Amino acid sequence: MPRSNACCLVLLLLCGAVLLEMNPRMTVISAVACPQYCLDVDYMTRPSTGDEKLSPKCNCCLAPKGCTLHLADGTSVSCH
Repeated sequence: MPRSNACCLVLLLLCGAVLLEMNPRMTVISAVACPQYCLDVDYMTRPSTGDEKLSPKCNCCLAPKGCTLHLADGTSVSCH
């Protein structure tokens, strides 16, 4: 009887090892939702390009990090 219990334990451990090997770690995927609106952007600047006026993007979600959106009303929005 003790031998059959030991065999069952070994079998259970092997099954667990096989199942863990199939998915060794969980992958966490994060998503960022972009707002579906466009600001009235005249042009965009980036620190790496200096004062060069770049093609505008609708909002900071679609623009590269660190850029500044210059709006048509004269204000600006910094994208972090």
